[in-house]
Amino acid sequence: MRLTINGEAKEFPAPLNVDSLLAQLGLDARRVAFERNLEIVPRSAYTATALTDGDKLEIVHFIGGGGEASAAIDSDEGDPLVVAGRRFASRLIVGTGKYKDFEQTRAAVEASGADVVTVAVRRVNIAEPGQPMLADYLDQRRYTYLPNTAGCYTADEAVRTLRLAREAGGWSLVKLEVLGDKKTLYPDMIETLKAAEALIKDGFDVMVYCTDDPLFARKLEDVGCAAIMPLAAPIGSGLGIQNPINIALIVEQSNVPVIVDAGVGTASDAAVAMELGCDGVLMNTAIAEARDPIRMAMAMRLAVESGRHAYLAGRMKKRSYADPSSPLAGLILGQP
Repeated sequence: MRLTINGEAKEFPAPLNVDSLLAQLGLDARRVAFERNLEIVPRSAYTATALTDGDKLEIVHFIGGGGEASAAIDSDEGDPLVVAGRRFASRLIVGTGKYKDFEQTRAAVEASGADVVTVAVRRVNIAEPGQPMLADYLDQRRYTYLPNTAGCYTADEAVRTLRLAREAGGWSLVKLEVLGDKKTLYPDMIETLKAAEALIKDGFDVMVYCTDDPLFARKLEDVGCAAIMPLAAPIGSGLGIQNPINIALIVEQSNVPVIVDAGVGTASDAAVAMELGCDGVLMNTAIAEARDPIRMAMAMRLAVESGRHAYLAGRMKKRSYADPSSPLAGLILGQP
C-alpha cells in the first residue's frame, strides 16, 4: 500500500489503520494531529479509520514559533489581561521561535514572566520521530499555548491550520494571521477578515494580527474577534511603533483587548505601546535575537509592567514653557 505522508511517498503492508501507522512511525498519538485526504481524523477514530492505497496524509505537531491550555492563569492581581474570558497575570505574550535551542527558549520564556506563548503548526519529521519537542520544555499545564497561522497566505490555509491545531491540543484560543506577501509579511486584510469569520463560526476565539488601520480593526471586532493585534512595524524588523496615532485610535475605539504585535525592537518600544493604552504586547525576535535573550526577556517584562503603570497613573500635561518644581514663596532673594 502506497501512502503519501507529509508530501513523501512511502510503502506499507496492508491492512493499516491510523493507530498502527503512528506506531510504526514511532509517533505518540497524543501529541500530533492527523489529516487524511484533507479531512481531520479525530483521535477517537484512529483505530476505526482504515487507510487505503493512495491516501494523502498530513501529520503535524507544534514547534517554536511566533489555545486554550489545560488552564488559564487565574490572576490574583488587580489588573489581569482578560481575553475571551480567560485571565492572565502577564500582559506580555512571547513567541517561541528563533532561539538556538529549546533550553534557551525555556529560560527566556521563564524570564519574561509570560503566561501565553505562541506556537506554530508544522509537519512532524517522520524520519526522526524521537526529536525533542517544544512541549518537553514548556509545560502545557503552566503555559497557554497560542497556535498561530504563521506562513499562511490564504484564508483557507489559515482555517485548515487552526483546525489541525485544535485537534492536536484541544485549543480554541488562537492567533490568526494571513500574510499578503513574503517581503513585508504585511497581513492581507481581505483574507484575514474572511478567515476570522469562518473560525468564529466554527467556535474559535480569535486573536487577530492586522494592520494599524482603525477601520479594519473595527470590522474585525464587529465580526467577533476576541483581541485586535495591530502591527507596530513589519514582523521581525525591530523598528518600533511607527504609527502611534493609529494605535491610539484603535485603543480608543475598541471594546476588546488591543495587543501590539510585530516590530518591537527593545524595551522602550514595549513601554511606549503600553503607555498608549494597549492591553499587551506580543514579541519574539526582539528577545530571541538579542545578544542576551534571557536578560532581554527580563527587560521586556519590566517594560510592559512599567508602561502599564504609567498609563494607569496618567501622564502630566505637556507645556510650552518651563514650570518650576519648587515653590517660589519664601525664596531668599538678595541676601548676602
